[in-house]
Amino acid sequence: MNIIRDIQQHVKAANTVEKLIYANVFFFVFSVLFPGFSTHWFALPSSYSELITRPWSIVTYAFIHMRFFHILSNLIILYFIGQLFLDFFTSKQLLVYYFLGLLTGGFLFVSYYAFSKSITGYSLIGSSAAVTAVLIGLATKIPHYAIRFRFIGSVELWVLAAIWIVLSAFTAAGINAGSGMAHLGGALIGFVLTSYLKEGTFLSNRLAFRFKKKPSPFKKVYKNKIKTKQSYRSKKENQQQVDAILEKISKSGYEALSKEEKAFLFNQKNH
Repeated sequence: MNIIRDIQQHVKAANTVEKLIYANVFFFVFSVLFPGFSTHWFALPSSYSELITRPWSIVTYAFIHMRFFHILSNLIILYFIGQLFLDFFTSKQLLVYYFLGLLTGGFLFVSYYAFSKSITGYSLIGSSAAVTAVLIGLATKIPHYAIRFRFIGSVELWVLAAIWIVLSAFTAAGINAGSGMAHLGGALIGFVLTSYLKEGTFLSNRLAFRFKKKPSPFKKVYKNKIKTKQSYRSKKENQQQVDAILEKISKSGYEALSKEEKAFLFNQKNH
């Protein structure tokens, strides 16, 4: 019971990236224990006729992994890129990228086999399309952000994104073309989300997009200083206006004031 309670506490305290990782690990264990059941009911089929019978598979396929290296590589990328993603986007935006990435990748996978002469019968599993959307979306936002690798050195995000897309393109041209198309679909949606869904547009409002980087402590101090200066300047201007009104009263009397001047003077007395 203590182990279950500890797991529940860890999951509850986890951020969005960690919860996605926990979900993938849970379904990986389930897939290993029940491989036939998992691939039949939760993997994404390559034909629309089969997809209609299992519509949920357009989402569940991204949480099914059969090989340890497959899930390990996806989750390592998701962890490091996802944590960096949360420094520039919100948790809700991460979920938008992740799930739109897997949906787009899934539809491109099925569409490829629907419109090409390739043999169907394959099924798609794995979160690569979703992870690709997060990676490309972040690289589009901060392309020159450098990540340091041991024995390699610093590599900018746009370079990592370019390598990933090239590898996906090679996969799309090979035997496992559908999987490569899914990766490219995730890359496309990640690029589109960051590039075109700017704040204030219809889609960005519906998706709760607010592209604002979390302010650093330095920026907070800087903003506070600006507010202090503006507050001081406002008080000084108000005092000058009050002095001008009082001088007008001394010369012409209170009745000579306009409605706006009377209202302003009344508000200043109440502050």
